[in-house]
This record gives sequence, C-alpha cells and structure tokens, in this order.
Amino acid sequence: MSSPFSAVKPSAKLSDQVASALEAEIRAGRIQASDKLPTEAVLAQQFQVSRTVVREAISRLKSLGLVDSRQGSGVYVLAPGIEPLQFDVPLAASREAVMQIVEVRRALEAEVAELAALRRTDADMTAIRAAMQHIADAVRAGRDGVEEDVLFHRAIAQAAGNPFMISTLDYLAQFLKGATRVTRANEARRTDFADAVTREHSHIVRAIEAGDPVAARAAAAQHMKNALARIEQADLTFWAQDGARLAQPLVAASTPLVF
Repeated sequence: MSSPFSAVKPSAKLSDQVASALEAEIRAGRIQASDKLPTEAVLAQQFQVSRTVVREAISRLKSLGLVDSRQGSGVYVLAPGIEPLQFDVPLAASREAVMQIVEVRRALEAEVAELAALRRTDADMTAIRAAMQHIADAVRAGRDGVEEDVLFHRAIAQAAGNPFMISTLDYLAQFLKGATRVTRANEARRTDFADAVTREHSHIVRAIEAGDPVAARAAAAQHMKNALARIEQADLTFWAQDGARLAQPLVAASTPLVF
C-alpha cells in the first residue's frame, strides 16, 4: 500500500471502522487482488488499535469474501465481487431513512408501471383493480391498508412480467412495508392526504389500462414524489408518536441485506 492508514475514531465499533477502511481500499483497487495485507502488528500500529480489533476486522473481510488467510504466509486480498447491498438499519426509524426507502420505491415502481402498461393482460387489470378496491375496503373497515397497499403494487409488478423484478420487490419487502406503514399512517391523519393517494393510485391504473407506458411511469414516479412531500409535511408530533412506533419493523430487521 502506498500510504499507511490513519487512527480510527472511538465513536463507533473499532473493528467495523478498520474493516470498512480496508474494504474501501480493496474495492477502489488501491489494494489489488493477490496483494498481501500488512501484518496484524503493522495494521494495529497504523490504525492505533489492538491486534484483537484487527483480527475482528479481518474476520469480517473474510466473511465478505475479500481476503483469505494462508497458513504461515499471511492474509491475501481476493478479487472483490459485487458489493453487498446494505441498509444502515440503526438509522431506519428516522424520517430521513424512511424518505430514502421511498426514493428506492420511486425508482423501482416507475419502471414496474411502465412495463406493466406494455405487457398487462385483461387478467392483470382485473387483479390490479381488485387490489385497489381492497385498499378502500380495508380503510372503510378501520384498518391501515398497508398489506393491501403492498399487494396493490405487487399486482402491478406481476403485470410487468419480470420475475427478477418481483423477486427484488419481495426481497426488499421488509423495508418497503415498513416505510409504507409509516407513510399510510401519516396520510390517514389528513383527509386531503388520503384522497390524494386514492387519486394517484387511480392515475397509475388508468395509464396501465390504457397501455400508455410514458403516462404510467410518470404517474408512479409522481405518486412516490408526492409520498415524499407528505412525509416532509408530517409534524414532529407524528414522528414522536406514530412515526417512531410504526418504523420499528425497519429497526428490527437488523441483518444486512446481501444480494
């Protein structure tokens, strides 16, 4: 390596900081595949941590498939694969994290809606309209409609006809559902918000049914953009009460997601 590492800060787990610093160097190519890492003693000196901390960091890198220990020789760098997709779960209960997850939904669901408009069948439209009606039924029955909202968007994904896209949405469901629970709770507090959501869903459905991919993409993206705006308008009381409580599933899902 061209330059030594600097000391880590005591504000976070030391081994995580060391592992993250080494991982960044490997993924950036500044430490090449087949390079030998400095010894534990050297790394401990550079990072100003104990050798135990270094060992823990190396263990994490091994679990990521970035290094390999060779008996009697040392630790060598492996060619990095695709970087794991991870969510910083400790921050997931915050307003900012919920908004970030909605941004993920905006990117995914705009594409899904466009494909659905191109590929939907009559059976797909029947399922989508039924799913939208189930949301209204749930709200009338006094439920939050979260499950029904998720199933509505999944029905659109089914119409898109891409199994990998459906798998991705299912894979992210624990986070997307948590964010939906927060957004719907916020929207239920104001009649104008709830009415806007219903109209936005209708716009998406009409565009898909009309076979208009441009309008479907725009309607889905606008729906998520408006959801972000509604979250921005939520007051501090909401976050201190319902918002924080309903975001708990995001916090509980503490295992990093890896594709």
